[in-house]
Amino acid sequence: MALGLNVTEPEEACSDENCPFHGSLSVRGQTLEGRVASTDMTKTVIVEREYDVRVPKYDRYMKRRSRIPAHAPPCVELAEGDTVRIAETRPLSKTKSHVVVERVAGGDE
Repeated sequence: MALGLNVTEPEEACSDENCPFHGSLSVRGQTLEGRVASTDMTKTVIVEREYDVRVPKYDRYMKRRSRIPAHAPPCVELAEGDTVRIAETRPLSKTKSHVVVERVAGGDE
């Protein structure tokens, strides 16, 4: 099934309805890249992104970070520290509107 993104489909199949590869969930909007900060919840990971914001008063940059809850399908094996690509989708819960579509690199790589 084509997502419209340049990502590799996982070899392992799953029966998750909210999987963009094996279920009926469609992706749209932004694709973001970040690091998995937490895997404590069931089928959910927290993806952390760091970026720089310019402060005009001091003519310098300061670091900011955002933590995005994303749905983790069972067919994508994830651990804390992994770099992942997430895509925007319809709201899956009160806070989840993203789904993990690809594991870019492992935490120890």
